[in-house]
Amino acid sequence: MVQPVSTPIPAAPRADGRLPNQLRTVRFQNNVAPYATGSTLIEWGNTRVICGVTLEETVPRWMKDQNVTGGWITAEYSMLPYSTLQRKQRDISKGKIDGRSQEIQRLIGRAMRAAIDLEKLGTRTVWVDCDVLQADGGTRTAAITGSYVALALAMRKLIAEGKLTQSPMRHAVAAVSVGMVEKQALLDLCYTEDAAAQVDMNLVMNAAGEFIELQGTGEEATFSQEQLSEMLALGKAGVGELLAAQQAALAG
Repeated sequence: MVQPVSTPIPAAPRADGRLPNQLRTVRFQNNVAPYATGSTLIEWGNTRVICGVTLEETVPRWMKDQNVTGGWITAEYSMLPYSTLQRKQRDISKGKIDGRSQEIQRLIGRAMRAAIDLEKLGTRTVWVDCDVLQADGGTRTAAITGSYVALALAMRKLIAEGKLTQSPMRHAVAAVSVGMVEKQALLDLCYTEDAAAQVDMNLVMNAAGEFIELQGTGEEATFSQEQLSEMLALGKAGVGELLAAQQAALAG
């Protein structure tokens, strides 16, 4: 499992009282969607996302056409109209999914495919649906972290029903944001911090300490190797805490 990394802590707390290396409170409420194969509501500070997993006993046509064996995992992500202070228009009313949502759901899909052995999954498709109830920064990292819990619950159900003889789960997967705000590296940015950040980064990692994806951007700014190292250290420590929270949520 990823081990927390000690980082120097300045005395000044953040606007919400947290220290620079402190996550917002993370809670999981499992099985909130009775018709889903696995589901959880992840509450991460004031960000809340429902993650649900459903299955189809078939695979996409491209897999059949290319003789690709095993199963597949795909994801959909949306922000509900009332998830933000001002109503967010539904994608269906615009006739197409917006670019941000498309980027995030592809990221969720990649992260979940890294968490599972697709050969052991068998000839079936796993759909991971993430719906944001309330957004206060970090919706994509909450969606990934919650999706892993929902996926693990779904695989347990398949084993209990005799549809799988062994678990296809690999290493647990979690994600967290980090950033530079007023030259200070901060873990787990809330919305106001994200909006003010000169550098914004998302880390997706597994319990073996391996990176699945890094998304880092300077917002009209640049960042140094030293700042990058500081953000990575904060992110790795945060992922370690999230993996422990996932494990606790799945232990019950």
